[in-house]
Amino acid sequence: MSPHPARWWHPLDDGRIQCDLCPRDCRLHEGQRGMCFVRQRVGDAMLLTTYGRSSGFCIDPIEKKPLNHFFPGSSVLSFGTAGCNLACKFCQNWDISKSREMDRLLDVASPERIAEAAQASGASSVAFTYNDPVIFAEYAMDTADACHALGLHSVAVTAGYMHATPRGEFYARMDAANVDLKGFTERFYFQQTGAHLAPVLDTLQYLRHETDCWFEITTLLIPGLNDSSAEIDAMTRWIAERLGLDVPLHFTAFHPDYKMLDVAPTPPATLTRARAIALGNGLHHVYTGNVHDIEGGTTFCPTCHEALVQRDWYAVLSCRIETCGDARGTCPHCGTPIAGRFGAFTGGFGRRRIPVRMAVH
Repeated sequence: MSPHPARWWHPLDDGRIQCDLCPRDCRLHEGQRGMCFVRQRVGDAMLLTTYGRSSGFCIDPIEKKPLNHFFPGSSVLSFGTAGCNLACKFCQNWDISKSREMDRLLDVASPERIAEAAQASGASSVAFTYNDPVIFAEYAMDTADACHALGLHSVAVTAGYMHATPRGEFYARMDAANVDLKGFTERFYFQQTGAHLAPVLDTLQYLRHETDCWFEITTLLIPGLNDSSAEIDAMTRWIAERLGLDVPLHFTAFHPDYKMLDVAPTPPATLTRARAIALGNGLHHVYTGNVHDIEGGTTFCPTCHEALVQRDWYAVLSCRIETCGDARGTCPHCGTPIAGRFGAFTGGFGRRRIPVRMAVH
């Protein structure tokens, strides 16, 4: 597919054009690309160079996104493109998000073809993931529209680093999101991601108070950098006060990668400690990830504390949430509403990851 006209930019008095998609505010001369590398000035306009091109398609469990309260046990067709608007030194998908080789994007598919492939596979959702869909927002939004036309859901896995105007248009098309809250200090964000904390907090509050998009939060805990009890306490108090007690929070384990090969993996005890702090601050649904921890993967009723959805890593072992036709869920023991979107549970997709080869349309 050819480069696609990009949205959200304006000309400057000095002859450059400015991208208005994210807080980077990249200002470009002819031929230059933004920090994300995929939005390029060509003539007097901006183009999205990765529209219709992907680094690969796979069928995953929805729990891998991770989303534990969005149709547990269902499968999702996942894909990404290349590039990113953050510069995380610990990126665990760096071969995709840091790619400068557009020729590596060998899978080509229109939004309609992606939706059709998801439907044919039995997936109930399509996820924009592996790299941040903010930078390929036009492609993700068009694909979400194609999914909705077939009765499928759309899911964004994102760092939430986005300006207000495109954010409103983007999330109007998303049914669910997992937002990476990478730490809770400006110092961590600036030194480790090259970005800032405040725009991410703005996105989280926007999702909670101004949209119907279901969202969950993930924090990758990195030893010595963002895993102190004080920082976790401050973060989870903020979530409780600003977002509410029902927003699911995932603490996941770091493994050495990209520019942090000298940092040790996260001990499981760190995840358990973080989960205890979050629960102590009143959050109802706190999970551990990238480890085998059935208790840390289980959804408990916040009222009677019965185990409702048991998981081991990405595998759903059992699901006992009662569901209604409007995707609401309740505890079968005490009738407490369970936050999220739920449907009939048919045994779960499991931990499988099935590559999908996309036929060109």
